[in-house]
Amino acid sequence: MTVTMPSTGPKRAPSTRRAALLAGCAATAALTLTACGGGTAGKTNKDGFAQVPQKDGALTVWVDATRMDAAKLYQQRHPDVKMDIVSYDGDANGSNYLQTKVQLFNRTGKGWPDVVFSSQNNEVTWAVDQNFAAPLNKGLIPESALGQFAKGANDVCTVDGTLYCLRNDLSQAVLWYNAPLLKKFGYTVPTTWEEYQKLGEKVAEEHPGYLVGDAGDTFTPEIYLWASKCGANHITGPKSVSVNTSSEACTKMARLLDVLIENKSMSISGVFSTDFGKNKADRILLMPGPAWYGGALFQGTFKTPAKQIGAAPIPQWQGETSPSTGNVGGGTWLLSQHSAHIKAATDFLKWVTTDNAYQGEKAPGFPAYAPAADNWLKGQHASGYFATDLSALKNASSQVWPGWGSGQFSQEAIWAATVKPGLTQGKSVVSMLPAWQDSIVKYARSNGYKVSQ
Repeated sequence: MTVTMPSTGPKRAPSTRRAALLAGCAATAALTLTACGGGTAGKTNKDGFAQVPQKDGALTVWVDATRMDAAKLYQQRHPDVKMDIVSYDGDANGSNYLQTKVQLFNRTGKGWPDVVFSSQNNEVTWAVDQNFAAPLNKGLIPESALGQFAKGANDVCTVDGTLYCLRNDLSQAVLWYNAPLLKKFGYTVPTTWEEYQKLGEKVAEEHPGYLVGDAGDTFTPEIYLWASKCGANHITGPKSVSVNTSSEACTKMARLLDVLIENKSMSISGVFSTDFGKNKADRILLMPGPAWYGGALFQGTFKTPAKQIGAAPIPQWQGETSPSTGNVGGGTWLLSQHSAHIKAATDFLKWVTTDNAYQGEKAPGFPAYAPAADNWLKGQHASGYFATDLSALKNASSQVWPGWGSGQFSQEAIWAATVKPGLTQGKSVVSMLPAWQDSIVKYARSNGYKVSQ
């Protein structure tokens, strides 16, 4: 059975911490101890948490529209498993829908899904405190499987050494480029940011109107500043963050962006804007961006013809000895502590994140599970769409800089409110770095984070 939940939810609200939840429980006599995370009557301590009595019945799985095919494929291949597949927004754009519903389920003592997909990488920042996410590395998922995820892929799922979710796909940034156009203009793919800037200056002079990148999206800092090792968003603990936008790693990338924005070889429209798709999509020479740009953006939105788009490593600063890149998106799967179908839920969770039937053959994004990623890359090559192999994606999958974390506050929302309006007004990125820092600090503190600067 498939059910569709409302596609939108309330705006992201500040985190409700465990203390607040328990306080609310104490004030409401109708709430049960189990619903509030207290008491273990009738439960069995196993696999690192107190499990509710297990029973027969349908496995309830929440997915977004993109992952609907994965759930249906599992159901098709496991006809003996009863399933209720529920479609919801996947917490897209930080809707906070999942957390809001879990808070409701915690109050009423019922309603939790067994397994849920989220398009966000920060769900454990609340799902652990609210006793929703079950630990996965205490017996449920074998180390033999966990050890084959890409290096660092599940860092966003780990709290004090305990794993509370599994990464679905990676969104590591690489340098996408138009291979025949680059050859026609007599240019080579830049390997350093210094070469990248020089090429952008050359393009502006020799081929005005053509682009080497875009800085108009809210995830711009996750592509450029993250790759530059800008310490604007270093999550140092469950509720602590270090914020520094004034370091050389930040300012030199900001200066690069300013040069290319000013000479118009870098757009500030945003790749998903109507203006960009209509007037600029066929003028792309280079485009730093996440792994999903290849299929979703070039092949999908832009309808770029086959054998044009190639992928190369994201540039590095000259002299850099430790390659780094950024990340835009991805997604995670969580298993509920309240599940009365742990065995079935665990089987689904392991299958949907590791099995070639979905991840290796049908997944739209680069799988976080390395063996499936290898199979996925073979499929992309066999499709005949890309002008080069996509080995750059595999190499970048283990190069996402760990100094930029996934806090409960949204960096994209901060950039959209603080920096993007200034770009449209002609302000430089460099001039807005202090305001960006102040805004990050404000957002972080409003979500209960201890901030160091």
